[in-house]
Amino acid sequence: MSNLSSLTKKIVQFRDERDWKQFHNPKDVALSLVLEATEVMEHFQWKNPDEITQYIKKHKNEIGEELADVLYWVLLMAHDLKIDLNSALEKKLIKNAEKYPIEKAKGSHKKYTQLKK
Repeated sequence: MSNLSSLTKKIVQFRDERDWKQFHNPKDVALSLVLEATEVMEHFQWKNPDEITQYIKKHKNEIGEELADVLYWVLLMAHDLKIDLNSALEKKLIKNAEKYPIEKAKGSHKKYTQLKK
């Protein structure tokens, strides 16, 4: 069993033991995912690069907890929608490699639509 499968199993068990599946429609799970992602963003809001560096040193655990919350909702949504994340990510990496060929994208922050120019 992959690490993602093992984590997903724990998440589903946690949810099901509390009878929360009844509240977990795709819309509300997606909203929860976005809300948790914004909590990650809050750690960095209004900080300059030096402040961010110092902040990370002191708050790595808290940032990790927020990232774990995001992963929780990603894994739960994939489970409920029967999406194989391993396969989806592999396909997405291939697609991104085509959109961002090394010879055009290396060292560039341009979006793929700008790389073709």
